[in-house]
Amino acid sequence: MPAVVQAVEYDQAGDDVRAVYDDIMATRGIDFVPNFWKTLGHHPATLRRTWQSLKEVMAPGALSPMFKEMIAVAVSATNGCEYCIRSHSLAARKAGMTPEMFGELMAVVGMFNETNRLVHGLQVDIDDYMAGPVVGPADQ
Repeated sequence: MPAVVQAVEYDQAGDDVRAVYDDIMATRGIDFVPNFWKTLGHHPATLRRTWQSLKEVMAPGALSPMFKEMIAVAVSATNGCEYCIRSHSLAARKAGMTPEMFGELMAVVGMFNETNRLVHGLQVDIDDYMAGPVVGPADQ
């Protein structure tokens, strides 16, 4: 599938775009700018905002970096984004995901895509026990 806009190569980029590219390479420990980021380089504000948001969301927190990458793989598989599936699968593997974990992840993704479609298509009513808050003290 050809890109809608032309990627902005490092040597063609303005200083503002190069600064983001440099941060991407330094943060990821790589010596190239991935195509996704080069494609966003045509609009510096979107490039900068997307990179900053991604760094914030994917930073270590209550969820491990590997778990966050596995969630990204699951969402990417559900959305059918081959580029993102490959990118985040590699990142998850680098963070410790095993082939067995990947297999289970894909089984869960497949199962819940199926059950979600069934619930949506059948318009299943929410059970009474599920009506309250889903986040809070464990004893609620």
